[in-house]
Amino acid sequence: MADFFEEMKWRGMIHDIMPGAEEQLNKEMTTAYIGFDPTADSLHIGHLVQIMILVHLQKSGHKPLALVGGATGMVGDPSGKSAERNLLTKEILDHNLAGVQAQLEQFLDFECGENSAEMVNNYDWFKNFNFLDFIRDVGKHITINYMMSKDSVKSRLESGLSFTEFSYQLVQGYDFYHLYKNKNCKLQLGGSDQWGNIVTGTELIRRMDNGEAFAITTPLIKKADGTKFGKTAGGNVWLDKKRTSPYKFYQYWINSSDDDAKNYIRIFTLKTKEEIEDLEKEHDEAPHLRLLQKALGEDITTRVHSKEELDKAIHASQILFAKKATDEINNIDEQTLLSVFEGIPMIDISKSDLEGTSNPIDLLSDVTKGEIFTSKGEARRMIQGGGVSINKTKIENVDQIPTYKLLQDKYLLVQKGKKNYYLVEVR
Repeated sequence: MADFFEEMKWRGMIHDIMPGAEEQLNKEMTTAYIGFDPTADSLHIGHLVQIMILVHLQKSGHKPLALVGGATGMVGDPSGKSAERNLLTKEILDHNLAGVQAQLEQFLDFECGENSAEMVNNYDWFKNFNFLDFIRDVGKHITINYMMSKDSVKSRLESGLSFTEFSYQLVQGYDFYHLYKNKNCKLQLGGSDQWGNIVTGTELIRRMDNGEAFAITTPLIKKADGTKFGKTAGGNVWLDKKRTSPYKFYQYWINSSDDDAKNYIRIFTLKTKEEIEDLEKEHDEAPHLRLLQKALGEDITTRVHSKEELDKAIHASQILFAKKATDEINNIDEQTLLSVFEGIPMIDISKSDLEGTSNPIDLLSDVTKGEIFTSKGEARRMIQGGGVSINKTKIENVDQIPTYKLLQDKYLLVQKGKKNYYLVEVR
């Protein structure tokens, strides 16, 4: 069985450790938890670090608890935030919790005996906890000075911090106390920005029960170029394929820099140290083949989506970058087609206009309303120069339009030059 600490250290996944945490894990099977914030009905790749920590914890023989914050989601964590966020209703939270739970079940084993993973929702123990009882039974154990010393509070004092957000660390601290008392949970894990909140929990356990509990945090991931990990021009990279298609998901990893890929493959895959070192050696001998990025993208896309979705994503990539891929593009499904070409100009034409077109020049200028070529002369010159294709088939003859098989019975993919694509929808 893998040693959790040794595994985490060589993967670069440890930031802070409370004294005694390593001894606790070596002493007995330990229950540990990480909190997930249900502000959306899907997790994104920023959450993957914490998911992988729980995966390694379980593989090391310990018991992972995934806490979804049905109650804390109604409050809002100020850690790392510059402004207060909108609070969510219980109905939205319940919907989000169901989505998050389904995703966590893809990674953790919830039926493996003694160290089976468990999902807990802090709304279950907060819903009947009235305010007066909370401030009397819990609040009296933590001083204002202690709470004010936390970076998550200090950083917001000038811009303004509501009492709701100020109380967050006490609420999260009580989560740890509740799990300690009811689930024998002795360890909380989280990102380094959560250190203050986690330590408040260990302090509550000490003061309320004379107990001992521990904390471990992971580094916040930064990209080598300084931009934020997990973000694209379109926003978060989600685990839900309705929000981020498997193709876009795969492309995020494939487009990683070499430095980032060496970091990510340690954090986000289950490959062994030897496998990763061998891969890095191969990669360094032929960086243009992007072996690291491909291994990374294939591993994560398979685990988050499926081998079938990975194959579709790779297939779509090959079609996009191949000079000629007529047969393949005819077989691509609509969702993948639209995902691959998301953001390119879409042009609507009618079926009768297409059927009444006698040559490609008319189609690419007049019928498509001048959006591809503004004049027939420009279209003619580029076709004669070999720079235009439809459905990945180069147009050789300016005088006769072939009969094109519509992709998914309604699309034509026009390529003008090397990089300009247009998707024509035939209605």
